[in-house]
Amino acid sequence: MKTILVTAGVIIEKKKVLVAQRMEGAPHGLLWEFPGGKVKEGEDPREALRRELKEELDVDVEVGKILEVVFHTYPEYPILLLTYHCRIKKGGLKPIGCHDLRWVSLEELNELAMPPADEPIRLRLGLSGEGLL
Repeated sequence: MKTILVTAGVIIEKKKVLVAQRMEGAPHGLLWEFPGGKVKEGEDPREALRRELKEELDVDVEVGKILEVVFHTYPEYPILLLTYHCRIKKGGLKPIGCHDLRWVSLEELNELAMPPADEPIRLRLGLSGEGLL
């Protein structure tokens, strides 16, 4: 089974992190996640993340350092999730490719239902604060 390469952005502003709610009919529908998406064949992961955040949230981002790498096997297929720090350069945040968007504190982040692959990222943010504090 082929591993799917996926990227996600951790965007932090005013001591809150941005999360997106998956579409209702999608796999893991209505769960909250760090926004991002699949990397196309031959695409640079950072470029894929910029593209996905533009398509799904209508924002232009600066992709920074890698925050976490997660390998997780879902029943359908395994994924390799590359998570980067991101900063919004331009745009107004619109939930185009997701059900909803929300800025949450660390406490609120811990209350959200998230896909299993996002758990190590949530844990990392909770342990280190990663600029939220």
